[in-house]
Amino acid sequence: QKVKDSMRVLLPVLLNKSHDSYDKIRAILLYIFSTNGTTQENLDKLIQNVQIESDSDMIRNWKYLDVPVISSFVAQQHKYARRDRSKEETFQLSRWTPVIKDVMEDAIENKLDSKDWPYCSQCPPTWNGSGAV
Repeated sequence: QKVKDSMRVLLPVLLNKSHDSYDKIRAILLYIFSTNGTTQENLDKLIQNVQIESDSDMIRNWKYLDVPVISSFVAQQHKYARRDRSKEETFQLSRWTPVIKDVMEDAIENKLDSKDWPYCSQCPPTWNGSGAV
């Protein structure tokens, strides 16, 4: 059953003193993933109220993996072209493939765009195509 008001469910978990700060970070990340990002103001309030300022980079750095942490960030960021995985055999519970899997497979196959990946897309001259460099 879909959660209608995820913030109402999330706040008691975040304000509970018995939960570890890493568990609270995981809960915030699940909220961000489920809502496709949040506002900067909302994220700052969450981090401040939960008192995880020192670990806030664990949340904010997901933007470098093309996860829309901040809603306005989505419009500015270039979307990575996803691979068609509809023909692949999957487990019953695996419905989502992370973007990093596509990026790593493209890096192995030397298919990364040199504009987006200037340091990863150039193979050394001795590379024979046998795997990642």
